[in-house]
Amino acid sequence: MIPAAHASRQPVTASSTTPPAPLQPSAWQQALRQAVRDAAELLQLLGLDAAALGVSTDATAQFPLLAPRGFVARMRHGDPHDPLLRQVLPLDAEMRVLPGFGFDAVGDAAARSATGVIQKYDGRALLVATGSCAIHCRYCFRRHFPYGEETAARDHWSQAVARIRADDTIDEVILSGGDPLSLSTAKLAELTDALAGIGHLKRLRIHSRLPVILPERVDAPLLQWLCGLPWPVAFVLHANHANEFDAQVDAALAALRGAGATLLNQAVLLAGINDSVDALAELSERGFAAGVLPYYLHQLDRVQGVAHFEVTDTQALSLHAQLAARLSGYLVPRLVREIPGDTGKRAL
Repeated sequence: MIPAAHASRQPVTASSTTPPAPLQPSAWQQALRQAVRDAAELLQLLGLDAAALGVSTDATAQFPLLAPRGFVARMRHGDPHDPLLRQVLPLDAEMRVLPGFGFDAVGDAAARSATGVIQKYDGRALLVATGSCAIHCRYCFRRHFPYGEETAARDHWSQAVARIRADDTIDEVILSGGDPLSLSTAKLAELTDALAGIGHLKRLRIHSRLPVILPERVDAPLLQWLCGLPWPVAFVLHANHANEFDAQVDAALAALRGAGATLLNQAVLLAGINDSVDALAELSERGFAAGVLPYYLHQLDRVQGVAHFEVTDTQALSLHAQLAARLSGYLVPRLVREIPGDTGKRAL
């Protein structure tokens, strides 16, 4: 689904009549190409029955399944309730149309200021860097987003960069998507080279799930790019369950910290996945062990197709209070909801 992008070519040592060697994908691009895209294959790998789980071909057609094999390997074999499996498995429940669930749950369209640029809050500009991800989370709030028309990378970032340059109140740029790390490092460098000449920028924030679900993405070229950036960098990761971490993820996160990035985690409160105080505490503690501070615990964005993941505000507040009573304050994420038109995330 995501076209491979290559930073270098193999040298040609033969005569000029010899065709050039094919471009070689990097390890992370190769891993992404080999990701699981078929529900029947996914469930076969886990020893599960698709019919018994309510797997939906209609939901798959609307929003294709995509899960890297390394992420699948962290799922529990034979467990239909595995919290990682439930995040990616397309179910019949997604096809229910319910009142209060729409196509733009967080008001992205109203906050558009240029192609691929969203400005909701003072001082910050979010760039929809790409529509591509390395995993398709079934609760995704941008699953209906018009990526074809609204991607900041179009025209070599020219409109996005011009918009940021023209507004000297913007001191922080947020790379989002999709997932910005699904772009090649060369494409990311093209953007940051253009932004580097804008004197009023003070920080760069990167929202990415890839270091957790595809840790191969944290490779030498990416780290070299990070080390060369002229701003402090915050990596806002996205893990919803402690089982998403393993030794390879730990190594990737250690490398990001070594490159100077501050690591934060935002999670979504999801029914059947992390809606218990034990699951939330384990997520905070496991993330902190990997050098990641809890940041936000989001109430679900009410986009069409995700209602089966919703946790009531009453339950959310109870869980958050129990979490605060159990853990040190720095391990307790802020419980928030995004309301279109608000000047920031709304604390519950």
